[in-house]
Amino acid sequence: MKILVTGGAGFIGSNIADVYVNEGHDVIIIDNMSTGVEEFINPKAKFYKMDIRDEKVKDVIAENNIEIINHHAAQIDLRKSVVNPKFDVDVNIVGSINLLQAAVECGVKKFIFASTGGAIYGEQDYFPADEEHPTRPFAPYGINKLAVEKYLFYYNHVYGLDYIIFRYANIYGPRQNPHGECGVIAIFTEKILKHVEPLINGNGEQTRDYVFVDDVVKANLQALKIKGPRIYNIGTGAETNVNYIFNKINKYAGTNFKENHGPAKTGEQMRSVLSHEKINKELGWKPEMNMEKGLKVTVDYFMNSKK
Repeated sequence: MKILVTGGAGFIGSNIADVYVNEGHDVIIIDNMSTGVEEFINPKAKFYKMDIRDEKVKDVIAENNIEIINHHAAQIDLRKSVVNPKFDVDVNIVGSINLLQAAVECGVKKFIFASTGGAIYGEQDYFPADEEHPTRPFAPYGINKLAVEKYLFYYNHVYGLDYIIFRYANIYGPRQNPHGECGVIAIFTEKILKHVEPLINGNGEQTRDYVFVDDVVKANLQALKIKGPRIYNIGTGAETNVNYIFNKINKYAGTNFKENHGPAKTGEQMRSVLSHEKINKELGWKPEMNMEKGLKVTVDYFMNSKK
């Protein structure tokens, strides 16, 4: 199949593009390289340096006879969305609508969308949250991801565009960007390997659901073969706190930093964890990488990339 991967030079998108190429698909990548890495671009894919808000996106889709769009290009920093909500709307809503409109005009068959779990559900009523949990996003990032989900419903209802939505937990693993305000595992690993003491916000007991990138890739591979519309959580159903992450990275890096706690972030969610029962029941998907091994693989990747 001819597949367009937006954000295909980034952390998750590049891993997905690699697997699609390995499976024999024709892969086209769009990335504006604001956070993408040239070395991550699969050499067998056709690459366009382009922003998803660009009107020429339609030309790329038409010229390459795209059948499926896998949309991972986004402004992903929740805190940045709070500081500059207009920019988040511009990228995450306007950019996505630009893709959706081009998709229906060019006859694309399926749209796979990278949404968010924790940021959409907000403070949870129960743990883990399933796909029926109330959606109460508390930041523009979550609001805008939910808005695109609603637009997908619209484009399916009016134009028949098939779609799969993945509501991701916190994804980690090789190639994650350690620079910025999101991705605590990559940030801590980078700092520790540079012998810089990380700062743990608050008491470090806040929990998240961390899912390894290879497990995420497998879900995106399965999405090529299933018919929607469908919405699935992609998570482990297990909570891990920040102190655990810090101490495991410290151990695997061979360092002996002490926990250094600072003020808690105002309004930070204390718990977030997603159920994967639905996708397991319907598709047989489940996370295969456990947290301890996943952290070791991630730390080893960063250590080797520094050599």
